[in-house]
Amino acid sequence: MGLELHRPICFFDLETTGVNVVSDRIVEIAILKLLPNGNREGKTWLVNPGMPIPKGASDVHGITDDKVTDAPFFKQLANEIHAYIKECDLAGFNSDRFDIPLLAEEFMRAEVDFDLNRHKTIDVQTIFHKMEKRTLGAALKFYCDKELVNAHSAMADTEATCDVLLAQLDRYKELENTTAFLSEFSSHKRSVDVAGFIVYNKDNVPTFSFGKHKGKTVDEILEKEPGYFGWLLNADFPLYTKKILTALRLQKLNSGK
Repeated sequence: MGLELHRPICFFDLETTGVNVVSDRIVEIAILKLLPNGNREGKTWLVNPGMPIPKGASDVHGITDDKVTDAPFFKQLANEIHAYIKECDLAGFNSDRFDIPLLAEEFMRAEVDFDLNRHKTIDVQTIFHKMEKRTLGAALKFYCDKELVNAHSAMADTEATCDVLLAQLDRYKELENTTAFLSEFSSHKRSVDVAGFIVYNKDNVPTFSFGKHKGKTVDEILEKEPGYFGWLLNADFPLYTKKILTALRLQKLNSGK
């Protein structure tokens, strides 16, 4: 069973300087676009992160400072990358927890208006863990009987992720082959921002998921403790989270007029 598409879906993978969404940067991004007619096209960009690449990160993906010296900064590539994924849905391996939040952060720093609400997202790792609970290499072997060659090369990981999802659809007949179903099935919790600091509660109301106000609605805290909003904007939180908080605050102010 193939993937039923009503618009393109972009499988993507990031290689980075580390795993901190706020402080780390992209050094390579690979995107494999699967079109509704079944055709594939792909692009890979090497990115100068504007900071030294830690040895630990280089040991994982093989990208060192000298390899990115002449590469463009993300800000120089942002519009091109955004145009490439525009009007597409997104898929990756552990993408909801890391790749999408970091990509959103890079777009925000580059002043490109990335709105996740325009994309359905599928996290292939979540489907895998719900069904089998293993890693990307094991998933490729289990579903496709292939070895993952050049692991942590962005395009190799991206192609493996795409192959695994298509094989999952063949194996599990209970999985619908639409991006809408797979996006819902692969989600962990319904986040308002991409990093999961603000989530929807059972009543579909934006709620804090961390800190002293965990479980309390954003509206409640903005009303009872307005200084908390200022603290959040000045604290070390992702820019996209701050953007969402600002929008929620403006919505509340406008509703009170």
